[in-house]
Amino acid sequence: MNLFQRATRSCFRKPVKSLLLLLVVCIISLLFLSGMASRSANIATKDSTRQAIGAGFLLEYNPESRSQRVDEACQKISELYPDGQGSYGGVHQIKNTVMGAENWGVLTDNSFESLKQDDIEKIAGVEGIADYNITTVPTAVKHKNFERIEDADTDQTNDFQGVTLIGNRDMMLDANVLSGNVSVTQGRMTTKDDLNACVISEELANRNQLKVGDHLQFHSVKNEEPVQEATIVGIYQVKERMKPYMSGDTFRSENVIFTDLHFPEKVEQDDPLYEKAYFKVGNVDDYDAVKEAIKKTNINWQWYDLIDNNGNLDTMAANFNDLENISNTLLLIVTGASFVILFLIFIFWIKNRTNEIGILLSLGIAKGKIFMQILTEAILIGVLALSLSFLIAPAVSDAAADYLVGQQVEQAELQDEMNAGKVSTDYRPPELTVMNVETEITTNMLLIDSLSVGLLILFSTCAASVLIFRKKPKDILSEMS
Repeated sequence: MNLFQRATRSCFRKPVKSLLLLLVVCIISLLFLSGMASRSANIATKDSTRQAIGAGFLLEYNPESRSQRVDEACQKISELYPDGQGSYGGVHQIKNTVMGAENWGVLTDNSFESLKQDDIEKIAGVEGIADYNITTVPTAVKHKNFERIEDADTDQTNDFQGVTLIGNRDMMLDANVLSGNVSVTQGRMTTKDDLNACVISEELANRNQLKVGDHLQFHSVKNEEPVQEATIVGIYQVKERMKPYMSGDTFRSENVIFTDLHFPEKVEQDDPLYEKAYFKVGNVDDYDAVKEAIKKTNINWQWYDLIDNNGNLDTMAANFNDLENISNTLLLIVTGASFVILFLIFIFWIKNRTNEIGILLSLGIAKGKIFMQILTEAILIGVLALSLSFLIAPAVSDAAADYLVGQQVEQAELQDEMNAGKVSTDYRPPELTVMNVETEITTNMLLIDSLSVGLLILFSTCAASVLIFRKKPKDILSEMS
């Protein structure tokens, strides 16, 4: 009888022990696969504060990815500059000493914060996209030759004492216009062909007796020179006051001035700062197909959120709180715990086979061949366990990822409650609702899982076998009952 035959018969001769090992290895495999799948899970969320309007898509930076990129840049700065102060990729790390105490600060410039125009144009080139718009961050600037609208009862101490510029490639596709809240009563909206053009509110026009064709002058908050001039091409009205970007009259609805895309950067004398991009779908019947085509665009999607007209967006696990880190931690814990469990199982298994090992030794079979038989038994059971785990892994992985995401959501809500009231701001953070969590078991994951489980079986079998095979044959035979 050869080694394989003895191993096979031994597995069937001791069904309880074989089933125990089968169950343990299957669970270990499922935990490995669940951890790897959760690490790359696709989390469908809905944001009640951000959504594309009409048959279109909205592109914005993902806030979690932004934080990660800042950390990576700071790490790079620390590597490049001995004193830790320097710049890298639009991130600036500085050190201030106040009364002998060192305080570190991190600043980012527009080159880091702005959406990448190349990425926007790649998406705009997707078949089915009829037109697109780029919108700048609301930019605080100083006005020169006109008066702004102010609330006499409002404390202006911390206000910029200016107005807000919002640049658009095509104002017709601005979110405020698409929603129907902003409409032009005189003149027209700015277009992609405009240069130094603006559209002002009715209140601002009435306050300063302004009309289409007049010129307004602006300069940056920091410097009074140079002064940039824009021509009024339209006057708008609102159904409801636009929600201010920040507190203060600078950002109040009446003081918002829409301009061509590049005018805000001219006033600030800085790089452009694009906050979001909107992509209009030509045929609404092709909406879902266009969405899938956009997802295939060759850009770094980890940086972005693509939001549809229901506020739905797909978020990578790396950008969803600490899900990726938790998954990595889970894998490390599973690896360590699995080795210990398998080690104990094989000790129990071998200890109860002293008679069998003694008989085989008495028949002249070498220790190495006996060890190979035990290892073969473990591998046979392991292969069966892996096959079983592969069948049920998709369902288990979805459930595991869903549970981990739920825990992350609860933790985030608790953290928000703890921070509530500590900061006073008009900023409205994204209100994400998890709609669905999808995981994918890839061929690469199955290979890694098989290799990991195989190595665990090998190492734990070797470690457990040392306890018996390091003894001399006569000592093993003397332990036979």
